[in-house]
Amino acid sequence: MELSINNVTKQFKDKKAVNDISFSMGNGVYGLLGVNGAGKTTLMRMLCTLTTPDCGTITWDGKDIFKMGASYRQILGYLPQDFGYYPYLTIYDYMMYIASIKGIRPAVAKKRTKELLKQVGLSDQKKQKMRNLSGGMVRRVGIAQAMLNDPKILILDEPTAGLDPNERIRFRNLISELAEERLVLLSTHIVSDVEFIANKIVLMKEGQCCFEGTSDEVIASMDKKVYCFVVPREQVDHYMRNYLVVNVKTFGSNAELRILSDHELVKGACVEEATLEDAFLNYFGERAGESHA
Repeated sequence: MELSINNVTKQFKDKKAVNDISFSMGNGVYGLLGVNGAGKTTLMRMLCTLTTPDCGTITWDGKDIFKMGASYRQILGYLPQDFGYYPYLTIYDYMMYIASIKGIRPAVAKKRTKELLKQVGLSDQKKQKMRNLSGGMVRRVGIAQAMLNDPKILILDEPTAGLDPNERIRFRNLISELAEERLVLLSTHIVSDVEFIANKIVLMKEGQCCFEGTSDEVIASMDKKVYCFVVPREQVDHYMRNYLVVNVKTFGSNAELRILSDHELVKGACVEEATLEDAFLNYFGERAGESHA
């Protein structure tokens, strides 16, 4: 079982949203990690056959997914970043409505809905109207509707956007559970969403794949690139302007800096153990004290 992306490109006017990307996926959780605007959603829409690539192919077990048509969509579950629903439907009625759209027989739909609402922790709320749900509950309903056809491929676009830490943890645990017998592709710009559950991480920047590997492999690429040292507070602005500063901790007239660099900036600086967040900043961060500094 393999979903392969082969030299895929998609251009909108003068911008290549996806630029010659290639990688393959099997069973397990795959994290597509990148800042907003990196091309993640465009790639996912192509994987869901909602958008066609300008060139390149996407295949499932060697077959072109666009030529497979309905047979491919039968094994696909998709949760977009913003999915629509009728606010006055109850959770149960919404699930049954989606099941009817997917062509699932009523008897099967009732059984699947009961199982899935239990799995996402919403059995007791099945009679609540969609308009009364919290953001986290709506996302859980979204996961449940995507799983109605028991898909072999589950694609989730920014599924934890706007969720509080507790709901985010619940989501990660649920995704890990769902990935036991299927391929789950999770797109996000939140490092913690994929750090502990992804079998493989693909870093996407400006429409291209800039790194692909396990969490440990991504972190290993940061070997001897994270330094910690103390400087007078008046020197902090200099480092903020010229280097990727991960953290600043001030005390008295001094400041302790955690900086990403290819070489030792200050004699005696301590080499720190890198994290996935360090790697994210290294690939996507900006200097000059901007948003990632």
